[in-house]
Amino acid sequence: REMAADNKLLGMFNLEDIPPAPRVMPQIEVTFDIDANGIVHVAAKDRATGKEQSMTITGQSSLDKDTIDQMVKDAEAHAEDDRRKKEEAEVRNNADSLVYQTEKLLREQGDKISGDEKDKVSSALEDLKAALAGTDLEAIKTATETLMTASQTFAQQLYEQAAAEQQAAGGGGDASADPTAADDDVVDAEIVDDEEQ
Repeated sequence: REMAADNKLLGMFNLEDIPPAPRVMPQIEVTFDIDANGIVHVAAKDRATGKEQSMTITGQSSLDKDTIDQMVKDAEAHAEDDRRKKEEAEVRNNADSLVYQTEKLLREQGDKISGDEKDKVSSALEDLKAALAGTDLEAIKTATETLMTASQTFAQQLYEQAAAEQQAAGGGGDASADPTAADDDVVDAEIVDDEEQ
């Protein structure tokens, strides 16, 4: 089934001693291996630290045929409800992620854009936070799209400002002052075929 809470827990372990890191930074590699006897080997490894944890799930936690059949029937009966729950979780996760990224962008770069643009982004951000506090999925989707549009305009202004600063600092460059400068390292050579000698 789509949601973890609706499935049977086979086992659990914690990957510990991972240093604190900002959201999206940790990279955890998880591998599953099922052998011919139905024994499951699960391993999780933090790519940054190399810390690893693993476990083996043996046949003791296996299910009998009747239980499996009942679980399949439950999954089919609740398929539409599971799909809705999954969609809501994804919409909320995307919105929450956008809130986090936008707050970070405002904190770090907010002083580099116009007050009007900053107000638009801040207003859209507050609207999305309010929508996330509620249960209306369509309101969350709409507020997410509004904030994305406002954030893109914000990011575009930052990009244009950075490009203008770069151009002003570099003065457009002086690469074309000497057109032969790029040809200084050219070497003429003749290829001789050994068979023709």
